[in-house]
Amino acid sequence: MDICVVGTGYVGLVTGSCLADFGMNVTCVDKDVAKIEALHRGEIPIYEPGLDTLVARNVQARRLHFTTDLGQAARGARAIFIAVGTPPKPDGSADLSYVVQVAEELSQHLVDYKVIITKSTVPIGTGQLIEGILTEKTGGTADFSVVSNPEFLREGSAIEDFMRPDRVVLGARDERAIAILREIYAPLDNLEVPFVVTNTETSELIKYASNAFLATKITFINEVAGLCERLGADVIQVAKGMGLDSRIGPQFLHPGPGYGGSCFPKDTQALVDIAKQAGTNFEIVDTVVRVNDQVKRRAADKVTAALGGDLSRKTVAVLGLSFKPGTDDIRDTPALPLVEGLLAGGASVRAYDPASMKNARQDFPAGVVYCEDAYDAAQGADALVLATEWNEFRSLNLERVRAAMNAPVLVDLRNVYDPVLMRQRGFQYECLGRAPEALFHGPEAGHSDV
Repeated sequence: MDICVVGTGYVGLVTGSCLADFGMNVTCVDKDVAKIEALHRGEIPIYEPGLDTLVARNVQARRLHFTTDLGQAARGARAIFIAVGTPPKPDGSADLSYVVQVAEELSQHLVDYKVIITKSTVPIGTGQLIEGILTEKTGGTADFSVVSNPEFLREGSAIEDFMRPDRVVLGARDERAIAILREIYAPLDNLEVPFVVTNTETSELIKYASNAFLATKITFINEVAGLCERLGADVIQVAKGMGLDSRIGPQFLHPGPGYGGSCFPKDTQALVDIAKQAGTNFEIVDTVVRVNDQVKRRAADKVTAALGGDLSRKTVAVLGLSFKPGTDDIRDTPALPLVEGLLAGGASVRAYDPASMKNARQDFPAGVVYCEDAYDAAQGADALVLATEWNEFRSLNLERVRAAMNAPVLVDLRNVYDPVLMRQRGFQYECLGRAPEALFHGPEAGHSDV
């Protein structure tokens, strides 16, 4: 089947490459000439493990193509995926201008029946909006169906998430469109991946509700961590005790400096706005957004407290700038308010991240010193902060780290290390929700297997 994917950002490029790997003939379209030229040269514009190999394989097999000509790609396609950005407006609502532009341009090329699929995360009612644009622009003569097919890709494991998803959600109003989508996703049907087939509005809401719920779990355990510090409890064991309940599960019960990235912040704010537009308040998600902002700001306070309440003339090493390991994405990363808070307090900041320093140099405040590796960052530091749990930070040579630092102060915002062992090695070790009196000094000390 010939498929057109509009947008070569994170969702579009992963979707197009994976569908090509399913055996489809896929053309990815983008109006950014430089990006398309780079893709023709084999240069991948985003950091995603395995994507370069996947793209190269399918380009070589002549199943994956790149162009700036939407008309040509759309006219030859049976299915057209819209995978353009829906960034937040200042009020938190989703900006649909790119989706509208694509719909208006597609209306000029509907020469035969097309299935138009929204892969972008869009507010409830966007499917109807696209239908209205296409009907108006074509005078009601075009033959098409609009389908909602939200993505559930995690940065750092997007290919696996596409190839072996928890579910495929399809929202449509006619069986003809559903049949075509089932043909496209036949390899997943053969793997007995569950399909949720519903109407467009329900499909659109499933995406927002899923992300908001996961953001709520993260924020909940961050609040529990704060309570543990006040009560002398251990958040790792609390999370383990909770997660063993099959109704709750262990996923997303890991305390940290707050959620970030391209999805959770944008989608929680958008869901709050969607509820307001529907004449109601989504109070739980509204609170999650507010509390997550507080959690992010508290990270710098924790470092300040570890340094005796004064950051002036202190040097702080920050390990990890991306919002999570496995990606170079710094959108809404908790590391940004951390660094801003440290600089505002008078500290000097030395930073290292395995993938995102190019992006950080563009968006982080001036004055940050970018280092060659973790040990370079630790050189002369009065405190070291573990902000993103990249694998290479999980087994640092602690003796080398300590020798490089002015003072052995380690603030672990991801609870990677064992508090008892760190203190035995001579570190002033600060973590989240693990009061020293709560720790079990026995064979299970420091195990965080949830």
